[in-house]
Amino acid sequence: MMQTIILTVHGMTCSGCSAAVARVLTDIAGVRHAGVDLARHLATVEFNPAAVSPQMLIEAVEAAGFDAAVQ
Repeated sequence: MMQTIILTVHGMTCSGCSAAVARVLTDIAGVRHAGVDLARHLATVEFNPAAVSPQMLIEAVEAAGFDAAVQ
């Protein structure tokens, strides 16, 4: 069963940044969809909690150079 989580992502300044965050998230096994809203600094992620945890999502975003937290 899929779950949806909303992450607050700080450090995005352009569409390239938001695309990078979306790409990092969708590259994670178990993530079905990641939508990023640059203006609101949010990432909405649909994922399989049996395969990936919210902490793993945060760590992936932070490894890409952005700050992230569960909203």
